[in-house]
Amino acid sequence: MKTWFHSWRAAIRIARRDAWRAKGRSALVLAMIALPILGVSAFDLTFRSSELSPAEKADRTIGAADARFRDADMAGVPILQDPAGEMSAPARKEDDERWPSGSTDVSKTFPAGATVLTDRVGSAKLTTSHGLLMTEVRELKASDPVARGIMPLLEGRYPEKSDEVMATSHFLETSGLSIGSTLSARNFERPYRIVGSYELPDSLKADQVNALPGAFLAPYATAVQKAGLPAPGSSVSYLVRKSGGFTWNTVQEINTKGVLVASRAVLLSPPADADVPLYQKDGWGNYEVGPGGRAAELAAVATVVGLAMLEICLLAGPAFAVGARRSRRQLGLVGANGGARSHIRAIVLSGGLVIGVAAAVVGTVLAVALTLALQPLLEQAMGQRFGSFDVRPLELLAIALLAVLTGLLAAIVPAVTASRQSVLSSLTGRRGVRRGSRVLPVIGLVALLLGGSVALLGSLVTEQVAVVAAGSALAELGVVAMTPALVGLFGRTGRWMPLSPRLALRDAVRNRGRTAPAVAAVLAAVAGTVAVSTYMASREAENRASYEPKLPYGVAAAFVREEGGRDVPAVREAVQRYLPVELRADVDRVTVGKPGCAPWSNDAGCGRFEVVVPPANECPLYVSVPGGGDPAEKFTPDQRRKMLTEDWRCKESFHSGIYVDGGLLVGDATLLKVLGVDDPGAEKALADGRIVTFDRAQIDKNGTIGLKQITDTTAADKAMEEGRPAPGKVSSVPAYLVPGGKNSYGLQAVMTPAAAKAAGLSTVPLGVYAATDRLPDGEQRQKLDGEIAKLGSDVELHVEEGFVNEYGIVLLSLAIFAGLVTIGAAGIATGLAQADAEADLKTLAAVGAPPRVRRTLSGFQCGVIAAMGVVLGSAAGLLPAVGLRLTEERDQLRYHEQSIAEGWTGTDAVPPDLPIVVPWETLAVLLVAVPLGAALLAALVTRSRGALARRAAT
Repeated sequence: MKTWFHSWRAAIRIARRDAWRAKGRSALVLAMIALPILGVSAFDLTFRSSELSPAEKADRTIGAADARFRDADMAGVPILQDPAGEMSAPARKEDDERWPSGSTDVSKTFPAGATVLTDRVGSAKLTTSHGLLMTEVRELKASDPVARGIMPLLEGRYPEKSDEVMATSHFLETSGLSIGSTLSARNFERPYRIVGSYELPDSLKADQVNALPGAFLAPYATAVQKAGLPAPGSSVSYLVRKSGGFTWNTVQEINTKGVLVASRAVLLSPPADADVPLYQKDGWGNYEVGPGGRAAELAAVATVVGLAMLEICLLAGPAFAVGARRSRRQLGLVGANGGARSHIRAIVLSGGLVIGVAAAVVGTVLAVALTLALQPLLEQAMGQRFGSFDVRPLELLAIALLAVLTGLLAAIVPAVTASRQSVLSSLTGRRGVRRGSRVLPVIGLVALLLGGSVALLGSLVTEQVAVVAAGSALAELGVVAMTPALVGLFGRTGRWMPLSPRLALRDAVRNRGRTAPAVAAVLAAVAGTVAVSTYMASREAENRASYEPKLPYGVAAAFVREEGGRDVPAVREAVQRYLPVELRADVDRVTVGKPGCAPWSNDAGCGRFEVVVPPANECPLYVSVPGGGDPAEKFTPDQRRKMLTEDWRCKESFHSGIYVDGGLLVGDATLLKVLGVDDPGAEKALADGRIVTFDRAQIDKNGTIGLKQITDTTAADKAMEEGRPAPGKVSSVPAYLVPGGKNSYGLQAVMTPAAAKAAGLSTVPLGVYAATDRLPDGEQRQKLDGEIAKLGSDVELHVEEGFVNEYGIVLLSLAIFAGLVTIGAAGIATGLAQADAEADLKTLAAVGAPPRVRRTLSGFQCGVIAAMGVVLGSAAGLLPAVGLRLTEERDQLRYHEQSIAEGWTGTDAVPPDLPIVVPWETLAVLLVAVPLGAALLAALVTRSRGALARRAAT
């Protein structure tokens, strides 16, 4: 060993031999280091492979075309667009001008001699083996070379005739159809034969059917109109190919005619942000993550990686110490033959180097192999195909170097400790006694106090989560630094304990070099678990307190708002059949115009209705101002606060619940019973033909409610923008106000079908409310969902189950994770303790100690380490959770004060009060079950008898 190279080569050879001899310990450390490397490398490969290049994005969106043209729907006025052709805005528009709306003739912008392919997309309810399925229908000549890459063919062939279609593989799987099957659409009985299957590389789970241009959507729209329903809408774009492509300047010229262009040339070579006029407008810009955001992301990633490396080092360090302790005679021989302390350190460090390199190789190779093998499953889970299997060697090398660095860091402390042993003590097996550092606990105490102060300051003053997190991390590192001193304090409790736990505590205190890292590893894992558990338990308590049911407990509601309620009878029958219905109330909705019009539709022949609020009952903060503007601006913050808290007109008189169009339903007294409204006066009012309301503001001075039917939606929208009442026919209906502010679950008013007819209102079926005698079980819900799915309608179904805890399984998972880390760390430390205490165990056996002492001592050694780590981690984990909750409370208080001052609607007069809840169940598992389980497990795997031998002289 005359040179640095030769000494390290010999050290690596010795470390490799020792690692091969102790296969179990080596495999344990290798797995601890390799598993994170495997996960991070696999994530890197998956992320990079799914990240499409500009050329791959262009192939999937515009195929082999040079650009995709589409109407910006701005009446042909000049527009500005982003380079991707996704966002646009009028080139010239004043703040008080209306946003232009209307179509333009895109074909006039096609260059001469260009090849153009029409791509039209609509939707229809198609027949399947199970019923009906709402499906996207796309008319594009997929066999044309211009469309190559948009919808790759998987099986069969492309459509060639007007009665042929092909479908995505997901649609065939969902519908139960196959190539050769026929399908049709509701209200359109013309059959189409499926001749092929394809996929959309960017949307593998899409249900789509492809037909030739003009073969489906146009005749389908005609058939739907004949059935008395509004024609379904569709969108159209054009794939354009021409020699030379479309530059950014060419795209901007086409924008002057109101047409959006997604150009291949621009996608491959986008202009600078300064050359994009859209990005220079206020409120528009390139919202990709900037340097500041990337720096924050990198800081977060670096923090997570650093904490993970610290945890692995704390777990693996004692394992390397075990190896060094078992090899102390070998290390003593090296010293006896002239080896320096640096050579001893090199041998132990080489153990970390060998394991780190092996973990890096194993983790990286497994990541590549598993990602390749699981690529189809990953693509299905992500819903898109990889662009290519993108292996970036530098990134994988950097990840692999983390494994090597982790192995070296984990071996540093054992290496330094081993090098300080004298040759004589190493050869004779004596254990030298070294006093612990007095500086490290002081540094830890300072870090704890400073970190705690920073965290509390951040939560009470700055409202910055990053400050709270940084202070909490510093405080936790301080506790880690104080661990050796805290272990000594725990040891003082041993005087009151029986023999085995007293020996375990004494051994832990005398050998803090191996006890402290294991306790610190448990501390870190438990602290994170307690922090997250406390935060989530507090959020759960907050959500439970703020939860507002949409319906009374056990009540179900199902609405169908499309096609004039055509499927409502079937939905009502399915609810009655599959749910344990005790009381059922059928409801209708008011419609204006064609019966098939959807609510708030602007289609030709469709209108809407609204409940007229008398001017005297309108809240001054929300009264429409002629010419537009915010009516609340003329009031001071104190006036706004007073109105929101004292003026009944500015308080919402109804509660959250199922959304009801206009707040009005057409039904009978059964609806009130289902909703839990017990009011004989309301039932009598309905019988008398009056409208029952829960909103005081709707009733005028004559005791009636005005219902306005709006037939000209365009004029109504214009009047609304100008702050004028919408034009329409108003019908006045006698009203009854339900007293007491009862919860109506989103319903503001109800009237009978006879009253609606007398008021000149048209109605169509909407759905059903059903009170159940018990909550439906999983089988009943599945049957109901399956029956509704066969209809192919958009059915809004809700069954009120009360507040459901979403975090229970997460809290249990965190507790299990912390328990596994605790048992692992304690087990490693126990193995090292057994190696150290072999002489003591032989002495106990020699003086007649029963065999069970060996097993109980091992169990108590493991339990003591687990208990110390869990207690310290539980205390350390509460700080960040409390700090984050206080920060959130300050933020919500600020928002509440601002909403009161600004006069925002829906503001609660009571300021928010965020609870802080300690998850006692999780803490009980960690404080009691985990140490007890660790102790029992260690006792079970320890042999009761060891080989009796003469104790070496000390």
